[in-house]
Amino acid sequence: MVHSRLILASGSPQRRKLLAAAGYRFETIKPAEAAESGCCSTGGPAVLVADLALRKAVDVVRQLAESQGEVATDASAGSVILVACDTVAECDGEILGKPADVDHARKMLHRLRGRKHRVYTGVCVWHHSPENALGRPDVQVDITELEMEELTDDQIEEYLMSDLWEGKAGAFGFQDRTGWLRILQGSESNVIGLPMDRLAKMLAPLGCFPKSSSNDGCAD
Repeated sequence: MVHSRLILASGSPQRRKLLAAAGYRFETIKPAEAAESGCCSTGGPAVLVADLALRKAVDVVRQLAESQGEVATDASAGSVILVACDTVAECDGEILGKPADVDHARKMLHRLRGRKHRVYTGVCVWHHSPENALGRPDVQVDITELEMEELTDDQIEEYLMSDLWEGKAGAFGFQDRTGWLRILQGSESNVIGLPMDRLAKMLAPLGCFPKSSSNDGCAD
């Protein structure tokens, strides 16, 4: 029996760890940086992350199509399930994506400290099979509300020196410093970049379950 290939369209180590810890067997393909360019945020953070997740999925579909027959059309090829995500933070209506440099990260952390904010993650699940052509992408958004502790300037500078802020929405990772963020409502895994409960519900109708499940539908 040929099972679906589960492909995580991301270069994020945090997302890979979450998916692996949940028991899924998967491959990773990193979307091109150009997939995130030229996208505006006039529709708000939810619209932005949904659009970017879809763009990343489209880019990986393109990469697969250009590779040596990885998305085949015969039944022996099975099917491919793509998972693409994008995450931003939002505070008082201002969208905080990945900081461009350390000064940008410093400004973000000063804005967030002592304040409530939200983390939005857009999740795109796209199923391709020989019978279903490319199917239709399922795009959903998960939201978590948090509050950051009233950090001191010294705490912020120490964190900036660690370089852990690089590549993280809002310039901070939930897992980086224990107690700096308090979740008020929503999913912890969403803050890290991949809302696992929502993703599991999106994958289950496609027959894709964790390896530990008796209904394992995503195999190597």
